[in-house]
Amino acid sequence: MALRLIFMGTPDFAVPSLSALIDAGHDVAQVYTRPPRQTGRGKHARPTPVHESATRLGIAVRTPETLRAEEEHRFLTSLNPDAITVVAYGVLLPRPVLGIPQLGCLNVHASLLPRWRGSAPIQRALMAGDTESGVSIMLMDEGLDTGPVYLQRRIPVSPEETAGSLHDRLAQLGAESIVESLSKLPEGTLKPTVQSEEDATYARKIERSEREIDWQRSADEIDCQIRALAPAPGAWFRHDGERIKVFACTKMNESSGMPGEILDDLLTVACGDGALRLDRIQRESRRAMDAQAFLRGQSLPTGIRLS
Repeated sequence: MALRLIFMGTPDFAVPSLSALIDAGHDVAQVYTRPPRQTGRGKHARPTPVHESATRLGIAVRTPETLRAEEEHRFLTSLNPDAITVVAYGVLLPRPVLGIPQLGCLNVHASLLPRWRGSAPIQRALMAGDTESGVSIMLMDEGLDTGPVYLQRRIPVSPEETAGSLHDRLAQLGAESIVESLSKLPEGTLKPTVQSEEDATYARKIERSEREIDWQRSADEIDCQIRALAPAPGAWFRHDGERIKVFACTKMNESSGMPGEILDDLLTVACGDGALRLDRIQRESRRAMDAQAFLRGQSLPTGIRLS
């Protein structure tokens, strides 16, 4: 059954869902996204990825700062949507908006709720060393990712997974899952499951201080940190007053050095427990490169300790 939808989303993560809804034959009457932001040295206003995608698809776009104005409520009501689909929109939906569509407001969330409610579920899952992730299709309420869940799809998280690779996999899984949910919802075959508050965890935004590598921590913990922050914003350590980012590493089983000590000419660094070989790194204002290319232009001799 083709449904009349309003789509609300902002970043790259939301684009596959918008495309999948169109491909499934749904009528996306309106797209809402965040306003263009000034970026780059020229401070040019750039539309969001969802805005750009909707424009290519010929769908009308609105970019209000909030949805609290009665004008927006009246406009949304006038569209007579069957459902509102929300994917990483970044704007709170107030109660009047939640009550507009007959089938409700459905959110695509990049975690297995109630684990990792909040703004950074992918990064937090990797930092915590989760071996499983997935997406949840949730019926939105006024809380932060607290509504009942209609559908979940799970995927394993590999030991080499980065935030970038998991982001792309979950974006596609989310697109498939929202299409599946909307195909079943009008039939009444999807039943919402109330989330357990006892099992809830919060995926707070990554703080600047969490990006710095502390070599006193175990190799397992630092490996999770590096993968959770790759490809952006990147975990880093300091050497000679310069921040050096690390995007990939390999865990080594044994370490005979002090935490932060460089153990060999392959850029293996001792940790509080175990060691890490740094495989891909980046100096400030330089491009990322493999460790051997990095070492040809930077002296990091065996025996020194990184801060």
